[in-house]
Amino acid sequence: MMSALDSTSTRPYLIRALYEWCTDNGLTPYIAVVVDERVQVPREFVQNGEIVLNISFDATSSLKLGNDFVEFKARFGGVAREIIVPMDRIIAIYARENGQGMAFPIATPGAAPVEESASDNGETDGSVTALVAPEPARGGIQLVPSPEPEGTQDTDPEPPAPASPGKHKRPALKRIK
Repeated sequence: MMSALDSTSTRPYLIRALYEWCTDNGLTPYIAVVVDERVQVPREFVQNGEIVLNISFDATSSLKLGNDFVEFKARFGGVAREIIVPMDRIIAIYARENGQGMAFPIATPGAAPVEESASDNGETDGSVTALVAPEPARGGIQLVPSPEPEGTQDTDPEPPAPASPGKHKRPALKRIK
């Protein structure tokens, strides 16, 4: 008999299931990632050691949701990039439109996150959005959706024009203690 310590992680299975649920319901799946030296993403879009990636069919090519890594190709600022994210660095998967999804604990506390900023004013583009994670308040992690303007739809991770002060913000990860 296999013990819980010997079995494989449930994280990749849950991520694949939620990805499928998002696509079956016409929603846009996003993953939140804690960046360390093992994560291959465009560092210029990393903020506070975290990045959010649009992993929808329209925004990626050659997407592989394996047991150890999420791998795909995507365009960032018009430049094609190969993205490789170890499963243990994914802290959430959720639907952009309604914020429904699942958050995960960081599996390996070993490496420190990479601290970089996408721009001087701390803002990032629409399809690759850095998370703002306030101090924990009370137990767990909660996704807090913000309404999107009607008719907006990300089909390519190309950065849109900077958001004006009146526009709504993307969903953010809020840790609750």
